[in-house]
Amino acid sequence: MSSLWIETTKDDLKLNELNKNEETDICVIGAGLFGLTTAYYLSKFRKKVTVIEKGKIGEKVSGNTTGKITSQHGLFYDHLISDYGEDFARKYLEANEKAIENIKKIISEEEINCDFEEKDAYVYTTKQDEIQNIEKEVEAVKKIGKEAEFVTEIKNFPFKIKGAIKFKNQAQFHARKYMIGLCKSILAQNNKIYENTTAIEVEKSLDGYIVHTDKGEIFAKEIVLATHFPILNFPGFYFTKMYQNTSYLIAIETNKKTPEGMFIGAEEPHYSFRTAKYNGKDILLIGGSEHKTGEAVATNEKYKELEDFAKKYYQDCNVLFKWNTRDCISLDKIPYIGEFSTFMKKVYVGTGFKKWGMTSSNVAACIVTDKILGKENEYEEIFNSKRMKPIKNRWEMKNMFQNTVNNLVFDKFRIEPFGIDQIENDNGAIIEKDNEILGVYKDISGKIYAVKPICSHLGCLLSWNNTDKTWDCPCHGSRFDYMGKNIYEPAIKGLEVVKFE
Repeated sequence: MSSLWIETTKDDLKLNELNKNEETDICVIGAGLFGLTTAYYLSKFRKKVTVIEKGKIGEKVSGNTTGKITSQHGLFYDHLISDYGEDFARKYLEANEKAIENIKKIISEEEINCDFEEKDAYVYTTKQDEIQNIEKEVEAVKKIGKEAEFVTEIKNFPFKIKGAIKFKNQAQFHARKYMIGLCKSILAQNNKIYENTTAIEVEKSLDGYIVHTDKGEIFAKEIVLATHFPILNFPGFYFTKMYQNTSYLIAIETNKKTPEGMFIGAEEPHYSFRTAKYNGKDILLIGGSEHKTGEAVATNEKYKELEDFAKKYYQDCNVLFKWNTRDCISLDKIPYIGEFSTFMKKVYVGTGFKKWGMTSSNVAACIVTDKILGKENEYEEIFNSKRMKPIKNRWEMKNMFQNTVNNLVFDKFRIEPFGIDQIENDNGAIIEKDNEILGVYKDISGKIYAVKPICSHLGCLLSWNNTDKTWDCPCHGSRFDYMGKNIYEPAIKGLEVVKFE
């Protein structure tokens, strides 16, 4: 299953893989929105940049987004003021508001046709006891200098709400068309982008770093880790400070009028709405049904939840696309942007965008570009990647560590008490055979694919995802296809394959 953005741009950009060793000023590892935007800005300053992507450009997390460009990150600003103060919250808001303008400017200057539309954004509630939180958020946002409005009605909304906070002058776009536009500009500056090129290791050299890939080596003075979840474990230890969350989207066509704007619920299940262009008409994207990545859930049921929800309000609807995405979420809900570690100079990171990567990726690109150019950035300290401030939500930290420890031990409850013969075609399971734990998938014809279901990142026991046909890690969100190939970081290496006669 591919997203609307990927399906409608499959043949719009063809790039080569790395085929020889190269030297560059900056090597950007990862070609999602953060990586490409950083490379774009550096290209404008005449820096020599090489971007590498393990798969296809914009076909991972950035290509599976909702494409909402907004500084409205849920009900967040009252929390920021409460925990960090008004000045901190104001700077967070300003950074994301500037990101909207930056994206708009890039689209205009580069003449990128990416269905950019200015829209109002709303966080809504259907519960009476949630109204006070909406009202507190309105006051918090006004306090730090932005116009916000409390509303009780939304035109053409599919159901009645109790209240919502409205942000004006936000935007939405076609995410992958925008990324392709960035690529074309980067290439026009005589810089390089390579697809299907996997970074395996980053090694310190006398005057910079060597990026070892599966296709050759890149010698760079500076490195930008733009891989969604950093592929280097040490010395950054980001795997102790973040977790990944999976959410689902469907795109529907309907003859009923759709609401004007972008919307997300204040309370779980956080249903999200926005329109998009497809074949010359507006369609509706509906998202939600989230869970921690790697949890052994029936993901087909997650799509069914969304489809049932859509058909409740749009009885004539037809599902055109369905897809899911993963988001890195820091324990304090603030992205990590800046130097990767005090002990690895001239290596930079942007991660933990917590579902709001459209603006956060631009904020990160601006901060990292300024650091590489030796400039001060007024928002750098807000997102300080090396921060050591106490984590406010200690319960979440405790849960994350407990979950990791539990999954480092072989969880007998997730090992099925039966043999290979009992696994149905087009299904997978973790079983025990001859005192060995195996991950087994049978394709539609009954062919067996077996792996050691132990994550190559830090050794957690994987779970089977029967919708996507992947092995998923419940500890840090790494994912592998049914043949053991790594497809999502922080893991880099694939799984050990077990051969059957």
